[in-house]
Amino acid sequence: MTDNRKQITDNRQEMNINYSKYSNGLVPAIVQDATTNKVLMLGFMNEEAVAKTQSLEKVTFFSRSKNRLWTKGEESGNFLLLKDIKADCDNDTLLIKAEPVGPVCHTGADTCFNEENKKNMNNDFLNELENIIQQRKEAGGSNSYVASLFAKGINKIAQKVGEEAVEVVIEAKDNSEELFLNESADLLFHYLILLNAKGYSLNDVINVLKKRHEER
Repeated sequence: MTDNRKQITDNRQEMNINYSKYSNGLVPAIVQDATTNKVLMLGFMNEEAVAKTQSLEKVTFFSRSKNRLWTKGEESGNFLLLKDIKADCDNDTLLIKAEPVGPVCHTGADTCFNEENKKNMNNDFLNELENIIQQRKEAGGSNSYVASLFAKGINKIAQKVGEEAVEVVIEAKDNSEELFLNESADLLFHYLILLNAKGYSLNDVINVLKKRHEER
């Protein structure tokens, strides 16, 4: 059993959804992007739709207009791949985290709550920056600074982090806010590259810090 399927199974066992709360036997289901945390859409589910969503690992609603189960993307191919599903404290509303495959809204937008055609970007820019680093690493090419660093190997990347750390220390002793912040940005950027090169992400470091905090 995959980790994702095990998590979904565990959550299914914990949920006790109250389908009788509303007269039509449906409960609202809020779909959230598992990566960016943006709200993608709102649909409705009955017990059969929830079961099919969990078995297919593709978000499936009960369509009130079609009067049948409807798997999002069954015609367009723009599926919502299930990552997690939970009920709220009253057990009458679902929160679904999913990975969208293509646009979510029928208008072609990334979400049904589109803000002036803004892209479905992560509110956490550092997470987005990590994704960009990974993309440039995979793409390679001599024109990419990030790709060139990866090509030079872990020693060069680690050396670059050390150099940027020294620059931060030097600028910390002076009174130029602009230089200090710019060198700090350079250090953080290269540290993210180093984490990637070692097979980790910033979240792995954050989890260590959280664990230390909880143990105090």
